[in-house]
Amino acid sequence: MIYQEESYFDVKDDIKPLLEKHWDKAALYKDKIKIDPDWNAYEIAYTHGILKIYTARKDGDLVGYIIVSVVPNMHSKSHIMASCDLIFVIPEARKGMTGYKLIKYAEIKLKELGVSVFNINTKVDAPFDSLMERMSYNLVERAYSKYIG
Repeated sequence: MIYQEESYFDVKDDIKPLLEKHWDKAALYKDKIKIDPDWNAYEIAYTHGILKIYTARKDGDLVGYIIVSVVPNMHSKSHIMASCDLIFVIPEARKGMTGYKLIKYAEIKLKELGVSVFNINTKVDAPFDSLMERMSYNLVERAYSKYIG
């Protein structure tokens, strides 16, 4: 397994099929909201250094990704915060600590950027809380969602 940071331009096409699987597995309101990424916004964020993409590849095939936004914190401008936009490892690659190693790799790369805090959200119906707890992440918030459209 290879863990690496990748360019948005190099990984975009490889992410698309995994994103479909991810959406099918974890998205809410699938009957009302269809997957429709704003690729232009991702490209702009990447070009401006805000978006970071860390991947896991097995024999060249993409098996997992973490997409992270990295920005100074508006509440504490001396700290850079990283927020996970998307995290996914295909079910076939979840054994052997792939998710753990991918997160650890992202932590190392983010620390090199001067990031103080890395936030990762988990879905209630697709949890990986035990992994987060084993990795010393703290449960800090609960988020509620309601489709009102």
